[in-house]
Amino acid sequence: MSGKVAIIGAGPSGCFLAQSLLKAAPELEVDLIDALPVPYGLVRYGVAADHQGTKAITRQFARVFERQGARFFGNVAVGRDVTLDELRAAYDAVVLAAGMSVDNRLGVPGDDLAGVYGAGRITRALYEHPDAEALPDLGPHPLIVGNGNVAIDLLRLLAKTPGELDGTDLGPAPTGWLAGSGIETITITGRSPAARAKFDPVMVKELARLTGVTIRVVEPGESDDPDEAKRLDALATIDGHGEGARAVTFRFGLTPAEVLGEAGRVTALRFTTPEGDETIACTSVLTAIGFGPAGDLPRDALIASARDAEAGALAPGLYATGWFRRGPRGTIPDNRADAQALAARILDELTADPARPGRALFDGRSGIVDYDGWCRIDTTETTAPPEGRCRAKITTRAGMARIASEGVTTA
Repeated sequence: MSGKVAIIGAGPSGCFLAQSLLKAAPELEVDLIDALPVPYGLVRYGVAADHQGTKAITRQFARVFERQGARFFGNVAVGRDVTLDELRAAYDAVVLAAGMSVDNRLGVPGDDLAGVYGAGRITRALYEHPDAEALPDLGPHPLIVGNGNVAIDLLRLLAKTPGELDGTDLGPAPTGWLAGSGIETITITGRSPAARAKFDPVMVKELARLTGVTIRVVEPGESDDPDEAKRLDALATIDGHGEGARAVTFRFGLTPAEVLGEAGRVTALRFTTPEGDETIACTSVLTAIGFGPAGDLPRDALIASARDAEAGALAPGLYATGWFRRGPRGTIPDNRADAQALAARILDELTADPARPGRALFDGRSGIVDYDGWCRIDTTETTAPPEGRCRAKITTRAGMARIASEGVTTA
């Protein structure tokens, strides 16, 4: 089967889709387009720096480019460098796999006070995303709102000692920020009962490896449901762990009602509970309560008018996959299953038009980073990294683009 497919977003969803399409139809022309000069999106800038095993999936994604023939067009932003209409005119099918990256707000009075930060903002800075804001001062008593995997990732990194970061790709600036944070206590709260928390029990049990903390779980409750029992067992495993100076406390059944402050800065968070209001003092509030679309693509309007939103079919020749389709939920394996199902539908509906230019749309355009350019960036980052680190990321778009355009790689 011939045809030209453009995938907007070269993160896990986009790479899995390209993999599935080319496995079923190797003669397709499949191009992954990303606003960043580098591929792999969430794996590079969202997966925790100390989860290198998860990040290793990029080796599988590399084969999409090196063996299956997909092309990478990095440093190309839809809306800035090319329009969605131009892409739809140039390709037989266009797939939106751009994810969701904007932190949801608490939506309570005071959520705009200084000291309230989205988890995405913090993790992007920790993982050295080129568009990240500076890492802020969290004070000695940060409070995390949320009990999903993003919240657990953030908690774990904030609680680690410098030595526990060995083997990661955490850069010198984030490393120094963590080491000098002065954090004394971390409170992590969830709206739901402990048994219905959103975290993966395996990730919670991982906290038992931390050496510089003392962990307490307040009133986790009970449940006979097998899945809920696994979460409670994970919490029981860590309750009472450690004798470190940094105190970590898990609280459940707390619904944020108001962020309190003095002189424009956070001092506490007031919650409602079944027993009444409760106020917890804190020096910052970190929200890990999901994400929304970035706004460069009209996601909400496209989903609302979709001919089959559940299947990712937005309009003739236009599709969506991953978080962009279903919202900010699901793991990397979930994205694989999503992509496989969508690939089958695209191939069933695809009608190739030889007159469409496909990747020729980008001929002669400057500033584009191709896969060879990414390989030069990758080689630069992984050759002789600092002691205790597996990679030293290039942190600016200009720096990545410069390295991508220099020399010749054999990768």
